[in-house]
Amino acid sequence: MSEILIKDKEIVVPGENLAKGMDCLPGNGTYRDKEFIVASKLGMVNVDGRALKIIPLSGKYSPKRDDIIIGQVCDIVFSGWRVETNSAYQAMLNVRDATSEYIEKTADLTKYFNFGDYIVAKITNVTSQKLIDLTMKAPGLHKLSGGRIIKINTNKVPRVIGKQGSMVSMVKNATGCRITVGQNGLVWIDGEPENEIIAVDAVKMIEKESHISGLTERIKSFLEKSTGKKVIVGEVR
Repeated sequence: MSEILIKDKEIVVPGENLAKGMDCLPGNGTYRDKEFIVASKLGMVNVDGRALKIIPLSGKYSPKRDDIIIGQVCDIVFSGWRVETNSAYQAMLNVRDATSEYIEKTADLTKYFNFGDYIVAKITNVTSQKLIDLTMKAPGLHKLSGGRIIKINTNKVPRVIGKQGSMVSMVKNATGCRITVGQNGLVWIDGEPENEIIAVDAVKMIEKESHISGLTERIKSFLEKSTGKKVIVGEVR
């Protein structure tokens, strides 16, 4: 008979026993030691049926293929743009992956993306040497204009987004802001100045309290108090 020895969203340390029995399955941040599943890193436990994994409380972003990120143009070269990814590695956006529009070899690339521009892009490849390729040729990928960029812990991105986008949609609905959450921990928020501030505070609150149960209700209460509007949980847009 298998037994889970900890509670969902509990903070655990390396070496701590999480479950006993062969019916439980080790996920990210855990390993099996005989009949036990053991934590290999500091973090918050996520219990999903019989599977257990650890969500780290800190750590740098590690680029992965198919991630949607927010990047900043830091250099322009003959073949395209170099982009900061909020990690130890820059990415390359090649001219042919930037737009469906034909770009001549002699074109002024700053007309498309200039130094300092923020873009929403998709990682198409990460080599063993951490050379990263990007594309902008897919729905929802574009240059960002206006608004503000904030940084959050990349390990908290799933909580900020919520299940099927429910958490970020709750913040959008309450504040009327447009919000894009990059999987590299950059968040773009655009709306009326006072509403932007509320949205920023809400995102930071989610990041800070992501490991505490009852988070959705606390964010709902915060948004209702800050905006004076009734907030409906689970309304996705």
